[in-house]
Amino acid sequence: MTDEAFLVTGAMGCIGAWVLRHLTDDGVRVVAADLGTDRARPRLVMSDEALDAPTWLVLDVTDGAAVRRAVADYGITHIVHLAGLQIPFCAANPPHGAAVNVAGTVNILEAARHEAVTGLAYASSLAVLGPPDRYDDWPLPDDSPRFPATLYGVFKVANEETARVYAQDWGVGSAGIRPSIVYGVGRDQGVSSDIAKAVLAAAAARPFRVRFGGPVSLQHGSDIARIFIAAARAAPTDAILCNVRNDVIDVADVVALIKDIEPSADLSVDSKTQLPVPADLDDAALRRLIGSVPHTPLTEAMRADIAQYRNLISRGLIDLDQLDR
Repeated sequence: MTDEAFLVTGAMGCIGAWVLRHLTDDGVRVVAADLGTDRARPRLVMSDEALDAPTWLVLDVTDGAAVRRAVADYGITHIVHLAGLQIPFCAANPPHGAAVNVAGTVNILEAARHEAVTGLAYASSLAVLGPPDRYDDWPLPDDSPRFPATLYGVFKVANEETARVYAQDWGVGSAGIRPSIVYGVGRDQGVSSDIAKAVLAAAAARPFRVRFGGPVSLQHGSDIARIFIAAARAAPTDAILCNVRNDVIDVADVVALIKDIEPSADLSVDSKTQLPVPADLDDAALRRLIGSVPHTPLTEAMRADIAQYRNLISRGLIDLDQLDR
């Protein structure tokens, strides 16, 4: 057991589940915080014994006093802040989206400012950037101009700028991690989850059509979780912004790879539709911060995911209706 104590917000999400998995594997004391209480995603990647290891805490990040109290009461040394609402939820209710995504992050920074927090990593997003045709410098540097096209992206820019001022005015260091397309067990929401769903469909022998094509940047859930943990442990003293690269590949090639693993897979791609975000990213800031970037080779990761999905299907733990959403 180490002397570390991690607060993980948004612990019931895909990345949160994998962060819990790795921290509990390391024997770290963890407070798993979320407004929800359904442990469905953590259960997909953690054993029943491991699920008993974290302290489970219902926490509303919009309540600044509750956030600060949790950090103080549990002796938190590191924070991985993942709590937030995704693009459609921010569009459907902008005030609530701003309260959770922006004010919630301010509350995390305030807690880090006033309590004995050593390292903070928070989820920014590739959504802070614009479409590829806005850029000429490739691979795209971490400090490229930001052209968010959604309220979600605007809120994430606000978080990055807020973190900059907290570092400037009060010496609160942080690492803003910008995941691209995360795939793997536990990823089940949003259009970009179609990569994970294609792997699930292959495991379940179900047909599936990926709703977008073209080049993408992929990170496995396990790898991006280890990136967040490493970034928090790096204890940045400034406000660092980090693109994440890992696998840059065309979606058609991803589907071909899955079919190589599972020749009977009935998968297709809408190659006429592409996501309006860049794929060719420079991850130099991340490498400076944590050194070697966790990366599971794509074929190895997808073979493991197929095996894990089949185990979960056999145990009745996976929701196959997600393939129709």
